[in-house]
Amino acid sequence: MTDNEQWVIWNGSLGILDMVSIGRVEDGEAGRSAFLAPPYDIVGPFSFDELEREGRIAFAACLVMSRQRWKRDQVELRLEAQRARRAFMFQPDPRDDARAHRETLELPLDGALEVVQVNAAFRRLAKSAHPDAGGSDALYRRIAEARDALLALLAAVS
Repeated sequence: MTDNEQWVIWNGSLGILDMVSIGRVEDGEAGRSAFLAPPYDIVGPFSFDELEREGRIAFAACLVMSRQRWKRDQVELRLEAQRARRAFMFQPDPRDDARAHRETLELPLDGALEVVQVNAAFRRLAKSAHPDAGGSDALYRRIAEARDALLALLAAVS
């Protein structure tokens, strides 16, 4: 290895690929540890011995790897990162669920809620929604789920 050999740094969660150099290498009891050169000098310390042996090492959200390892693994890494980014982008927004639950319980769509408001709305609707009172099992279940979800959100906030 030469001091100015180029390595690949890949951050799949951000889709960033760049070429880097090893900044400094330190010998220690556990082997050699390294840091990348600027502007990536916050990446480190990592096992330089492992990087040379395996051709790649993970550091936080990044992978540092040899050019050969990148050529071999890039399609798989890009697809994996794309799937992860899509899953993140298309996560349901809990605020949308809260809005739907508020609608179900006929509560105000905006503003702060209190536990007593949620419980009172549930009790008011349950009187006619319960199957024993002429309602349906599906309707009662829907308002009970809305109550439980809103109470869980309120508990998480407090």
